[in-house]
Amino acid sequence: MKANLRRCLWAQLTCLILWPIFSSGQSSDLAQNLEACKSGHGVCDRSKLSPAQTAELDAINRERNVSDCRNGFDRCDHSKLTQPQAIALAVADHQRNLSDCKDGMASCDPSQLTQSEARESSVAAHQRNLTDCKDGVGDCDHSKLNPSEAGAVDNARRELNVSDCKNGTGLCDHSKLTGPETSAVTVAEHQRNSQNCENGWAECDHSKLTPAEAGRTAVAEHQRNISECKNGGETCDYSKLTAPEAKMLADAEQQRNYTACRKGYGYCDRSRLTPAEAKAIPADQNPVFR
Repeated sequence: MKANLRRCLWAQLTCLILWPIFSSGQSSDLAQNLEACKSGHGVCDRSKLSPAQTAELDAINRERNVSDCRNGFDRCDHSKLTQPQAIALAVADHQRNLSDCKDGMASCDPSQLTQSEARESSVAAHQRNLTDCKDGVGDCDHSKLNPSEAGAVDNARRELNVSDCKNGTGLCDHSKLTGPETSAVTVAEHQRNSQNCENGWAECDHSKLTPAEAGRTAVAEHQRNISECKNGGETCDYSKLTAPEAKMLADAEQQRNYTACRKGYGYCDRSRLTPAEAKAIPADQNPVFR
């Protein structure tokens, strides 16, 4: 009798001790199940939800379905929409189709447009074609232009060609330039080449420079080389430095090396220190070997 009583007491005590652990594990499972139901991913067990959680989940699913229908996703279920939601969706779909038609999108369905909307879409398509023809981009259809528009397009394309030739961009066609335009383009091309050479940019033809331009370019190239050498750049050509310039850079490097050794910060080559410099280096700045 006493043994049975002790076993009963121990069983009760064990339940009291392990109950928080079981309860915690169960709460974690319920929370994970709720998140799976809310996200719509994974396995959702609705039987484990409380009435409040079920109501919350239904509201989330309704909102998600409305969003899916608005975005045209396949998982949209029209049967679950309320009448106001279905009407709002129809209005949004119609407006989106109208916008697609006006923008020339492939998703446009002309059969869904009203007569006034179809006329508006046609006007937008005509204006878009006119702009494409003027800019020389897109699917330009000259057959859809009236005589006045065709003349405006020719003028715009001629001006665009002149601009492309002057700037060295786009599809320049020199054969379409008039005499004065050819002269203006030649001047612009010469100026651009001079600027490219002086700035060290690509597409520089030194043979096309005047003596004055060649002189300015040589000075600019020399200054860039000095700057590269000062900064330790890989394009530095020491052979192009004058004797005073080479000495100035050597003195600057000697000072930099001495400062690095003295402060213990930066690249230090102790073999290049003068005896006086080496003597001035604090003992605690000696190299650390590992």
